[in-house]
Amino acid sequence: MSGPVALDMAVDRQQAFSGTKETPAALRMDEARLADYLSAHIGGFAGPLAARQFKGGQSNPTYLLETPSRRYVLRRKPPGKLLPSAHAVDREYRVIGALHAQGFPVAEPLVYCNDEAIAGTAFYVMSFADGRVFWEPSMPGSDPAERAAVYDAMNDTIARLHAFDPAAIGLGDYGRGENYVARQVDRWSKQYRASQTETIEPMEKLIDWLPRNIPPAGPARLVHGDFRIDNLIIAKDSPSVIAVLDWELSTLGDPLADFTYHLMAWHMPQSESAAGTATLQGHDLGALGIPSMTDYVDDYVARTGLDPRPHLNVYLAYNFFRIAAILQGIIGRVRDGTATSDHAPAKAEMIRPLADKAWGFARAAGAAE
Repeated sequence: MSGPVALDMAVDRQQAFSGTKETPAALRMDEARLADYLSAHIGGFAGPLAARQFKGGQSNPTYLLETPSRRYVLRRKPPGKLLPSAHAVDREYRVIGALHAQGFPVAEPLVYCNDEAIAGTAFYVMSFADGRVFWEPSMPGSDPAERAAVYDAMNDTIARLHAFDPAAIGLGDYGRGENYVARQVDRWSKQYRASQTETIEPMEKLIDWLPRNIPPAGPARLVHGDFRIDNLIIAKDSPSVIAVLDWELSTLGDPLADFTYHLMAWHMPQSESAAGTATLQGHDLGALGIPSMTDYVDDYVARTGLDPRPHLNVYLAYNFFRIAAILQGIIGRVRDGTATSDHAPAKAEMIRPLADKAWGFARAAGAAE
């Protein structure tokens, strides 16, 4: 750990995003009506039901449901005006169902409901995975051996995901697959424009440069779209991954684009705010027991035979651009009054540094000013 500032940031994020909070009025549900519905559709479900919103997460409101005998998790579409194709909880439910059947670590899906009369918007309920979430990739409070083991488990988990033949697990039609990065660049450029609140010059350059510099497509695989350490639940008593969360952006696409997304942790600009995106920058990785990005990439290549290294700078430029566009979407929801996180307004300060970082990788890949 590199000094008191880094330590303070780690504690802030862990405290800011762990656990639940009272659900704000705009996102409350009729708990009695919901309990009646779940009693009829989930075996063994019995109220009374109490719902609290999880602090973490930015997109689909997520709730802890507590009953006298069991805890559950509910994810729903947010209310209000939504960006096109966003918040597809039906897709999340489908993909975790397919993966759960294969023994891949996801929560067990229990029921999907598109009747908006029950909870106000479409939702699904899954089992509660009782483990740990590390909101900082430096894993404060852990030790070098555990950090190394968790990073190895994270690498193995995404390698397992990318090894599936989508058609063989019932997901052959889960997305178009081909030209994934090109389509993602187009999608997030449009979403960025729909949410734009100011002109950010590096984003303008990237919107022009990226479509002309797409890496050659690899095999179409199931991609998570938001794979990172704080979307994993780690077992309480071991470094095992017991559940991968937040499948909203999953589809069929380029596994190398998906893998390189969580490599951003090694390069993420630092933020003084707990709302900032977590980073390994400024940490002594060797002392922490965390692999270098180079070693981590080599492990993935050894496990999968898929190799992002020839186009790594382009993939990182793309992924930093993409997350900047995603955060701009959150700012758009703040503007529209539908943001679901207390920290959403502070995300605005991160968009320009992310765009700068993306353009830096584009320059490293040969882009001219």
